[in-house]
Amino acid sequence: MRRVVVTGIGALTPLGNNVNDFWAGLIAGKSGAAPITRFDASKFKTRFACELKNFDPLNHIEKAEARRYDLFTQYALISTEEAIKNANIDFSTLNKDRIGVIWGSGNGGINTFQDQVMEFAKGDGTPRFNPFFIPKMIVDIASGIISIKHGLRGVNFTTVSACATSNTAIIDAFNYIRWGKADMIITGGSEAPINESGIGGFNAAKALSTNNDNYLEASRPFDVNRDGFVMGEGSGTLILESYEHAIKRGAPILAEVAGGGMAGDAYHLTGTHPDGDGAYLGMQAALEDAGLQASDVDYLNAHATSTPTGDNSELKAAERMFGANTSLNVSATKSMTGHLLGAAGAIEAIACIKAIQEGIIPPTINTKEPEPAFAEKFNLTLGQAQKKTVNVAMSNTFGFGGHIATSIFKKLDA
Repeated sequence: MRRVVVTGIGALTPLGNNVNDFWAGLIAGKSGAAPITRFDASKFKTRFACELKNFDPLNHIEKAEARRYDLFTQYALISTEEAIKNANIDFSTLNKDRIGVIWGSGNGGINTFQDQVMEFAKGDGTPRFNPFFIPKMIVDIASGIISIKHGLRGVNFTTVSACATSNTAIIDAFNYIRWGKADMIITGGSEAPINESGIGGFNAAKALSTNNDNYLEASRPFDVNRDGFVMGEGSGTLILESYEHAIKRGAPILAEVAGGGMAGDAYHLTGTHPDGDGAYLGMQAALEDAGLQASDVDYLNAHATSTPTGDNSELKAAERMFGANTSLNVSATKSMTGHLLGAAGAIEAIACIKAIQEGIIPPTINTKEPEPAFAEKFNLTLGQAQKKTVNVAMSNTFGFGGHIATSIFKKLDA
């Protein structure tokens, strides 16, 4: 099977609207949380989120075109343009029959769906729907629009595995390239869930933090006082291609995709297995796929959403996989970005790639009293970034329904 490398990345996040600003926010330990501006949240249990800042899609997309796309598709297009630019791609010189798009989104056009249904409910029952309603809403449309925009005729689909979605997309893209089904694939994920339906639904599920008085520190993974996750939004794009293809076109190589593992918790509708059985299986499968040992991993970007049950189950799985290992840096970047749901795996993969490139581990912020059973077993990278040579980085993502996806990136070994 062919080796697969990352040649471009693009990010649109609550910490910054491009990769450099996103990374600067991460290593500075910046919180992306703020009061919700997208709608009047005054009567909601949670009134804050990690929204994009100083973002105007019309700076990137023509107004007439933007009207045809839900926010999640707009986000996907914008982060993808950055990744294409960073990868120095000129599609006119490449075989576009061998270039595909595998995208991910957990909710798709939830905002479009909400707006159209609310508009209908205000009327007298006469159906008056936007002709773009269905194509704006359906979850696969971002991958379709990216391929149409650039004339890419290779494999094209969208994965959905809740909060494991974009990690699943990355693993699928990795597999299609190494199986020889494509030379290059644009992959990643986008999510735009900050609206009445998204916040209200997760509030009803008792998944969100309600720490409205101290929202900057509400996302506190591993902390004994954590009370739920903070909603985030945005997009992350990775350009994956075969090593030979990248070398032939003189592409910048940022990292190698070493392996990927997927599994099912088979336990609960929304909760993770209390002993982390699924998480362990995902990490084990990824290491076996990569031909690596647990001791080879320098950095684990944990799923760690800041929920009472989820964080502990992941740490139990990590202890089972790595042992009590203080040389392993673990960090929860959701403490800064919030939880981007289906896009989380994409931006956290980018965090892993930057950690490899820069030799810096982004921190876990806000955690003041870590779970005593694990406080001394791992280096949770509390409070501030740490310099460290990172040869191998692992990224965990877990989703409602028991979906597990773990990806591994490594420094290129020519």
